[in-house]
Amino acid sequence: MKSNTVVAKKRFGQNFLKDVSVLHRIIQSMPNNDNKVVEIGPGLGDLTKYLVDVKSVEAFEVDTDLCKILQEKFKNEINTKQFHLNCGDVLNVWQTSSEGNLIDKPYDLVANLPYYIATNIILKALADPMCKNILVMTQLEVAEKFCAEAGEKVFGSLGIITQSVGTAHIVVKVPPTAFEPPPKIDSAVFLIQKEKDRSDKGFEDMLRVAFTQPRKTLMKNLSGKYDKAELLHVFEELNFTLTIRPHQVTTKDYHHLYKKII
Repeated sequence: MKSNTVVAKKRFGQNFLKDVSVLHRIIQSMPNNDNKVVEIGPGLGDLTKYLVDVKSVEAFEVDTDLCKILQEKFKNEINTKQFHLNCGDVLNVWQTSSEGNLIDKPYDLVANLPYYIATNIILKALADPMCKNILVMTQLEVAEKFCAEAGEKVFGSLGIITQSVGTAHIVVKVPPTAFEPPPKIDSAVFLIQKEKDRSDKGFEDMLRVAFTQPRKTLMKNLSGKYDKAELLHVFEELNFTLTIRPHQVTTKDYHHLYKKII
């Protein structure tokens, strides 16, 4: 299927958002501040044209064909420096940054993210000291994981990492019909408001062990790496039952657990 004569490329996870009501909802949900906006994967500029009306936008687009369209479509905004387009892989920019930041000033990430790299991009943004807020659309399943609360079955490392740096909530769920071509799954816009930078690598390594088999007990998962006798002692201190599952432990308690077993 085509959108404005442009074929959506599967390898870039392209689905062009066309529902104007959803686009407006994204703009209305943007945090009220003076931060620059970073847009990753602007595509045909359907969201971009609304963003440049309210903020200065730094965009990253990996598809060179779309870069040419965007450069022509927003040539006035490029001339006035309201819009700056970087053609290339945004993950390479993060990887080569000595400070771990995408740009050198405070920014909010506002984007309809390509699904195939959405989780990776959000984790990079959570770790980026210059990123202050994340307002993005992803597949619904991913949005629910980042916004999950302890006790919910989808609560896992993504929700814990998010709660470790700030708060998150789903803004609006979006059906496949809002896109061209329509994806086979539902999507959602969600907002993460950061209060501090992402937790350390050791903590996240522990989370990976804790959720190795999410339906097994937390004790069974952790004892695959950590000393069981020590774990039994720590569980008793924290009032954890031996049958507690990984998704039943709060973010705060995971941090207490980490401090006691490192």
